[in-house]
Amino acid sequence: MLHLSYKVDKMTDRELEIIQILKEYQSLSSGEIFEKLNTKVSYATLKRTVSKLQEDNILQATGQGKGTKYIISKAYSLLQKIDLDSYYQKEIDEREIIKEFNFSIISDTLAKADIFTKREHKELIGLQKNFEQNISDLTKSQYLKEFERLAIDLSWKSSQIEGNTYSLLETERLLKEKETAAGKTKEEAVMLLNHKDAIDFIIEHPDYLFPIEVRKIEDIHSILMKELQVERNLRTKRVGISGTNYRPLDNEYQIREALSMTCDLINSKESVFDKALLALVLISYIQPFMDGNKRTARIVSNSILMNFKHCPLSFRTVDSIDYKKAMLLFYEQNNISSLKSIFTEQFEFAVNTYF
Repeated sequence: MLHLSYKVDKMTDRELEIIQILKEYQSLSSGEIFEKLNTKVSYATLKRTVSKLQEDNILQATGQGKGTKYIISKAYSLLQKIDLDSYYQKEIDEREIIKEFNFSIISDTLAKADIFTKREHKELIGLQKNFEQNISDLTKSQYLKEFERLAIDLSWKSSQIEGNTYSLLETERLLKEKETAAGKTKEEAVMLLNHKDAIDFIIEHPDYLFPIEVRKIEDIHSILMKELQVERNLRTKRVGISGTNYRPLDNEYQIREALSMTCDLINSKESVFDKALLALVLISYIQPFMDGNKRTARIVSNSILMNFKHCPLSFRTVDSIDYKKAMLLFYEQNNISSLKSIFTEQFEFAVNTYF
């Protein structure tokens, strides 16, 4: 079993000091950084540390040879690890946040950034190879049975994140036997059944969403919102998000523009993992619909993985509060680190659990 290194990687005092020096001086050679470093280390150690920060997309080199200098990468604020417990110790009105929707996070930062480090990408590819080996040993009926198990778990967890109170066992009974649980609302049952319908649609039409287009995302949203008294298509009204002062776009034309930019960005990325994570994050960030945005994002993200024959995610072991906190962190700081951790953890979990 692979255990992704990001789980245990923590930025050292030396790395933090280098970043602080570059924040102050903006552009320095490795020799200049060495001279300003308070931590006593050899020059060779300093060079290795700078190389690691480059590999982790935190620093960027400019120039060549002896003229090489280092600056903080544009992706630093996007990728730097932020401790959620510390971040949320401040109350909603005390946090300094990016309150308005940031178009440049799509058009500039995410368009240019390598979201996963080379090490992270290598480990994800290793897990994908395990998945491919695992399914090669399964019969068609075994493969479909495993997919059904994952679909039930995804329907349950995705609904639970949105406040649905069905247990996993009750969800399984509902989806397999159409047996509703006592004391639950009709809307809760419909939410779960719609999830299963959306997943079944993707299984039957794995390439439907490709290339990703706004109208196809709307189609997935329509399946998820069936019989739930939720407006279809892109919203024309303002929405608020509980727990944050971030304000999503409230102009229908800007919403369409942002979602169209997101589709173009996803289609342009070479990495399947980049594509899937961007769908998960940006559809939620844009909030293009009156309701069901995060549910739509999770299904679209999984459809990307499935289209490219990658293992889909059930999110079964995600803590609902942690998921919401990670999403709010992106809304407020445009920082993807916590959601990236959830994504990679859940990819590993899915490969090792279902197949």
